[in-house]
Parts: sequence; C-alpha cells; structure tokens
Amino acid sequence: MRIISGKLKNRVIKMPKGARPTQNKVRKAIFDILAGCIEGTNFLELFAGTGAVGIEALSCGADFVCFVENDLQIGGILRENLAKSRLSNFAIKPTDAFTALEQFAKENKSFDIIFLDPPYYKDLAKKILLSLSAYDILKPSGLVIIQHFKKDVIPETTDSLKIFKQKIYGDTVVSFFAKNKN
Repeated sequence: MRIISGKLKNRVIKMPKGARPTQNKVRKAIFDILAGCIEGTNFLELFAGTGAVGIEALSCGADFVCFVENDLQIGGILRENLAKSRLSNFAIKPTDAFTALEQFAKENKSFDIIFLDPPYYKDLAKKILLSLSAYDILKPSGLVIIQHFKKDVIPETTDSLKIFKQKIYGDTVVSFFAKNKN
C-alpha cells in the first residue's frame, strides 16, 4: 500500500497480514472530497491500524495527527510507518477509542477532522458515533468521517452530529458528518 497524495506520495506503508486497511480508491475518494480542507488541521484517526489515513492527512498538510490504536502488534507497525515518514507532528495513543474520547474531553482537546474505520460486524460504527456525539471534541466547523460496512446501520443524526454525505464503494460506505445546527 502507498500514500496516494501530498509530499509523501508513493511512500510505501507496511501492512500486517489479515488487516483490512482503507483501500487506495476509498482513501483517494475521501481526500478528493476533503481537497483544500486538510491543510492546517488537527486530525484524529480512531482505530488507526497502520495509520494510512492519518499519514495521508500529514502528507496533505495537516498540522497534527493523533493516532488511536489499542492493538500492540498493529501499533508497532503504525510506529514503523510513522518513523519511515520522517514526520514529527503526530502522537500515538495506545488505548481503545472509547477511552481516548473520554480522555480528550477531559483534556479539552478538539479536532477539525475525526476519521474512524472501526472493525466491521461489531456495531462499533454506531457506538462510536454516539460516543463522539456525547463528547465535545469536534470543532464547530469540524467533520467526522466514518468508514463502515454497508450493512451497518448508523443514525443520520445524533444530538450533535448530522450526516451530509455518503459514498458507497462495494461493501464499504463512507459517511460524512458535521455539527448538527438545530
């Protein structure tokens, strides 16, 4: 797998066996949609895995990326991929996504873009979306992007978030949320 855009374009990313990374075509589509919106952002990648999306964000000019990954083996590969990038404007939180959200809220941290690609078939997309809605860690003009399985049912609105775009790529759906301005 390779970085597809920005200053790290064509950089190879190491992948563990059995991983389900964000496919190049899906990652390209996401970053095409976000064109012009990445530079200068504070970006959060939950369920980071190998960090492909967050590294892509850094490559496209994000000021800072926080990677949240609780699997120690995959976290080791994430660290390798980041070391090869020779970038320093990132942090890795080796914890589960729900704990990380709670910690960010307690620390009054906020993000411009939050991307998550939870494991499929576990109803995690819906659960983490509801948790995100409960914590105020998204900046007022921020975006939440969820990559999920097409059979996952996620709400179109929560107390604080509302879907504004959805794209389907085979069995994968990418849902874009913004702050709900009731």
